[in-house]
Parts: sequence; structure tokens; C-alpha cells
Amino acid sequence: MDVAVLGATGDVGRAICAELIERRILRPTSRLQLVGRADGASGRAAHGLRVDLIDAHDEHAPLIDVALTPDEVVADVIVLAAGRTIPTGVGQVVDRDALAAANLEIFDEYAAAIAANGSGHEVVVVVSNPVELGVAVVARHLGRHRVIGMGGWLDTLRFRREVASALGIRRQRVSGFVAGQHGDAAVPLWSSVRLRGLDVDERLDVLDRLRGPRDLSTFAGEIAAAKAELGAISAAADAASLGRAFARIDEWPPDVQAVVRPYLTHQSGAKTAFGTAGATVDLVDTILDGRDIVVAGQVLLDGEIALDGIPWRGVLGVPVVLGPDGWRDVLLGELAPDEERRLAAVGGQITSSIEGWMR
Repeated sequence: MDVAVLGATGDVGRAICAELIERRILRPTSRLQLVGRADGASGRAAHGLRVDLIDAHDEHAPLIDVALTPDEVVADVIVLAAGRTIPTGVGQVVDRDALAAANLEIFDEYAAAIAANGSGHEVVVVVSNPVELGVAVVARHLGRHRVIGMGGWLDTLRFRREVASALGIRRQRVSGFVAGQHGDAAVPLWSSVRLRGLDVDERLDVLDRLRGPRDLSTFAGEIAAAKAELGAISAAADAASLGRAFARIDEWPPDVQAVVRPYLTHQSGAKTAFGTAGATVDLVDTILDGRDIVVAGQVLLDGEIALDGIPWRGVLGVPVVLGPDGWRDVLLGELAPDEERRLAAVGGQITSSIEGWMR
């Protein structure tokens, strides 16, 4: 099985390529295609990255080649990590409209080329932001079941980690999902959280203690207030201030931590490349493995779920069954009332944004 990484020479693309090899996701007989642009720096860097990956992993590296135009992309699984990225540094603001304007043409160009030249069975994992726009554009060309955005899985892993950290256990003992939009409008589904080794009553008692007397009606306000507080603490831009800001995050509930910790990571000048790569490679591994596994991701729905009694149609992050042919069943389960209300509101925001961007 072969994998192509569009935007392979970017920070996230490099981390994805390295992790695909280090985790032995690709066998020596498989192929890893590094995709850059013939008219840009990524085209030159792709050849150097190929050599560097072989130097580092020669004993078990797959076959590695370089593609410099969208028409040359050929693979069973295609990772879309090309385009403009979220800026880093103190005071930087994520402008989703600017990201959409910069990346819409890239999404469309690659999707059209894959549809024209591919086998008709490729599965695309969208990494580039806005993830929801990427899913909408690529699904329009390839069909919706062959496209999944990795943002829902990354948010889910972050949420599970924060819950596990608060309890002093390993993340593997925590299940549960995050739905909605990737980023500030993520919808943590507390009703889906399960803790291995605890019965129902014990689990509910622990989750009540972790969550406190809160529901999702106040979640957006909590995120905004937390980001404002962190911005004030870290405004000095020195290491001590950033250290205090990261320490402050540890005092908040796990769902708030899961959203604002990545925000502060970008404010610090670092990036979330390794976390993003880990979540992306999880999805690639699932697709290549041949088994159906439940993950979370942004997908284009067509009535598979109902929110507020209305069949939902549009891009939304939800738990799905993912396998070698893409995603199929949505496994959302029965939502708590606050979760359903919040998910419907976020879904409406996503639809409105995509319609505006695509106009």
C-alpha cells in the first residue's frame, strides 16, 4: 500500500513522513510519495527530504519518490497537508477566513487531479486548515465517504489525555470523543467518556467531579475567557511568563485544557506538528490495516444523524467507523441535551462558513 503526503516538506508534513517510517506503517515494499510544487521551495526541498529520510531509516524505509505536480500524485492513501498554516508567536490570531482564502484553490486543484488521474479508490485524510473546508472541497470531487478530516481525532486524543492526566492514569484507559469543529468550536462529548476498570456509578461520580457544575452552554465563553487570560499572562513574551501561562492551564477542567493548551503552544512560538502528525498517522494506519475501527473526524454527512430532530447535512466532526474504503457508519450514540444543542449550533456555523468561503 502506498501513501502520498501533499505538503511533505512543511513542519507537519515532515513529521508525518518520519512517523510513517518510524512506526513501520509502511513496509519496505510500499511507497511513500513526497509531494511539493515544481515552482516553489517545496519542490527543491522534497528531493533533499527524500535523501534525509533514507539516511535516517535505510534499514526499513519504504520506496520514496518525489512528485512535483498534482497530476503525478498516485497512492492508496493521500494526506493533504499542503497550503498556508496557522501562524505562531505571541499575539498571533487564527484567521480562518484568511486560511480558507489561501487554501481553497489548493484543495480544489489537488482534488480535481486525484479524481481525474486516480484509481477511484483513494482515501484522503485532510490535515490542512480549515479542515472542514478541505473535506467539503475534496468530497465534492471524490465522494464523501473517501474523505475524512483528522481534526476530530486530534481533538479527541487531546481530550482523552487531559482526562487521563487529571486522574493520574494512562490515556489508553480513557475512551470518549470530541465532535464539532476542529479548534475553538470543538464539542467535547462527556456522555461518551468511559474509564476502563470503573463501573457505571464509579464513572459517573468521577466525571461529575472532573467536569463540575458546568454544561456546554457556557463552554464557548469559557474558552474565550481562558484565551484572554493566557494572552495577558504571556504578553511579556518571556519564558517565565509562558511557563506561568502553561501552569495556569493545569487548573482548568479537562475539556477547556484540551482546547486552550494547543492555542498557547502556538502562542509560545512552537507548533503542534508532532501531535498533528501522530493523529494523522493513526488514521492512515487504520485505513491501511484493513480492519474497521471507530475514530472521530470531520466528514460530509447526508442525513446519517439528526440534530434537534432534523436530519443533518453538511460537514461535521463525529465518531465514525473508518476502514480501507473510507468511513461509513456514524456512531454518535444518544447525546446529552446540552451536547445536541451545542453540536447543532456549531454545525450551523460550519455550514455558514463553508458556504461563504466557497462563494
